Amino acid sequence: MAKYNITETKQKEAHYRSLVSPKVMDEMKEKILRVIVMEEKYKDKNYSAKKLAEDLGTNTRYISAVVNVRFHMNYTSFVNKFRIEEAMAILIDRRYQHLTVEEVGNMVGFANRQSFYASFYKMMNMTPRAYRIQQLEQHPAEKVPKKSPKKKA
Repeated sequence: MAKYNITETKQKEAHYRSLVSPKVMDEMKEKILRVIVMEEKYKDKNYSAKKLAEDLGTNTRYISAVVNVRFHMNYTSFVNKFRIEEAMAILIDRRYQHLTVEEVGNMVGFANRQSFYASFYKMMNMTPRAYRIQQLEQHPAEKVPKKSPKKKA
C-alpha cells in the first residue's frame, strides 16, 4: 500500500463560462480592452471588476468569464499586466529617472510598494529596481560631446 494518498487534481471548468456565447465574449473582450486600456482605467487603484461590470452594463461573473477565457488570467492579473508594462517603460525612460520605484508603481495604479514589487516580480522574475538598473546598464545614455573652449584670436 502506498504511503501517501496522492491523487491528481482535475481542472474544473467553471459552469458560468459556458453560459456566455463566443460572440458575446468577443464583444465583451473588445469593450473590456477599450475601458481598461484605451481609457487607462488600469491606472485607477479603485477600479474594480465590479465597477467595470457596472460601466459595461453586465455583472462580475461575465467579466470574470470573459477575462478568464479570452485573456487566460484573472481580472487582477489582467489589470496588473498593463500596469507592469507601463511601469517598465517609465522605469527606463530618462525623463523619469528622478522618480523612485515606489512613485512609478503609484503612477501606474498600484496601491502600495508591496503589491507593485510582487506583481512585477511575478511577471518579470526580477524586482522593478533590478529591472531599471539592468536596462540602464544595457542602454547607457548617449554621450553628449562637450563644447570645446573657444580659442582666442
